Amino acid sequence: MAKQPSGSPAARDAVDPKQVPQRVLYTGARVPAIGLGTFGSDRFPGEAIAEAVRGAAAVGYRHIDCASIYGNERLIGQAFRDILRGGVRREDLWVTSKLWNDKHAPKDVGPACEQSLKDLQLDYLDLFLVHWPFPNYHPPGCDVDSRSPDAKPYVHEAFLKTWRAMERLVETGLVRHIGTSNMTVPKLRLLLGDARVKPACNEMELHPHFQQPALFEFVRSQGIVPIGFCPIGSPTRPDRDKTETDTVDIEDPVIVGIARRLNVHPAVVCVKWAVQRGQVPIPFSVHRNEYLANLRCTVSPPLADADMRAIAGIDRNCRLIKGQVFLWKDGQSWEDLWDPEGAITPP
Repeated sequence: MAKQPSGSPAARDAVDPKQVPQRVLYTGARVPAIGLGTFGSDRFPGEAIAEAVRGAAAVGYRHIDCASIYGNERLIGQAFRDILRGGVRREDLWVTSKLWNDKHAPKDVGPACEQSLKDLQLDYLDLFLVHWPFPNYHPPGCDVDSRSPDAKPYVHEAFLKTWRAMERLVETGLVRHIGTSNMTVPKLRLLLGDARVKPACNEMELHPHFQQPALFEFVRSQGIVPIGFCPIGSPTRPDRDKTETDTVDIEDPVIVGIARRLNVHPAVVCVKWAVQRGQVPIPFSVHRNEYLANLRCTVSPPLADADMRAIAGIDRNCRLIKGQVFLWKDGQSWEDLWDPEGAITPP
């Protein structure tokens, strides 16, 4: 990837950020309908990811999705410093970060947010998410069979205490919006019944082979914007998250056929479908041609209705990020994390 000078102006082939679709939150705030994901440190050095953030800003991205557990916020902060010095206004950027599982204690929420702000070299976050609903720590890069001896199930009373601390971040101005991630309908129902500040967004796995229609429609019915990770099926996800039954979205005949007709990469079709469906995809790439193509497709002519119907028909309910490391007792399967019976899995 060609390196762009720090603080460089918009690239000649950039997409006009004003032309990129936006989603309107219940507060009236607008979030770009595509972002750059930054979870890639299992395969790419943090410096490469930070450089991709610089490059993405130069080609028109204004939405960057971060998290403390990714281990690269300090380097991305240097990229943000350069981007802002290069002329992009802070109010035109949308920056998300996330609270990691070992910081759910109310006393830890504020300091965790402040550390992310310090690392990212920002005065506020546009969105701060509770990364997982389980307060179960596991070390970065651990094996999929790793289990914490202190692992706990979802306990709503405990989660609500964490949420109250998140709400205080909005009250103090450290964050503009708060939200959830990796939630389920029954967990969200409980939170919505008790929240003083409603979640603005829910980040969830969404791609053509895992469309989560029930959760997707529930989130939208509540005025919550769905943000979709793994939008192209996450081919560079960590090996520990891969299983033999996983399917590959970008090899699906329907996706490949549409891509050939449009003369684009199958990944672009996945991103385009996501934006048209109404979610906010956050594809990750350190390669300029890839992240530029992902952004450019949001301002090109839409997929035909027949294409959208065809993609709706290839859902395989194939969850890629299963979360096995968060299981809290012996004899469980990963499905227990996702409340498959429509109620929170008992402790």
